[in-house]
Amino acid sequence: MNFAKSLFAALALGTLAACQSVPTAGSAQATLASKSGSAVTGTVTFTPSSDGVLVIASLKGLTPNAEHGFHVHEKGDCSAADAMSAAGHFNPSGAPHGASGATHHAGDMPNLRADAYGNAQYRATLSGVTLEGPQGVLGRSVVVHRDPDDYKSQPAGNSGPRIACGVIQR
Repeated sequence: MNFAKSLFAALALGTLAACQSVPTAGSAQATLASKSGSAVTGTVTFTPSSDGVLVIASLKGLTPNAEHGFHVHEKGDCSAADAMSAAGHFNPSGAPHGASGATHHAGDMPNLRADAYGNAQYRATLSGVTLEGPQGVLGRSVVVHRDPDDYKSQPAGNSGPRIACGVIQR
């Protein structure tokens, strides 16, 4: 009997863990493709929450043990080899670039941190952002940069070339 309970608990936990990477109803997802000669790929899910939009990402191919800038960009266009077709950071209010907690672009997100194997698991809530509407991220792109965002340099945090890009869609 204990074995059956343990097996059921393990299956339930596995199901819950799997649900974290699958978009739920009302969510949107971006599949990241490598840009600028990188090998970075992954998925990013955007889910409305009471505090804004919950962002959950799983990436691989990053520089091991390094931080990388991570932003929502204005245009949902990742067609350029260097992802410059995504334009600048999503910034509907015309705010200066910065870190969360201070005045910042709506598309400014905390840096990604890769592990020793170049993989990153990410979870952050973006306040002041929605999935749809004037503050909405749907139809825009999400971009990973080679370098960490310094959250000071204008207009984009000096985070270097764009190494992955994906369009946010349902």
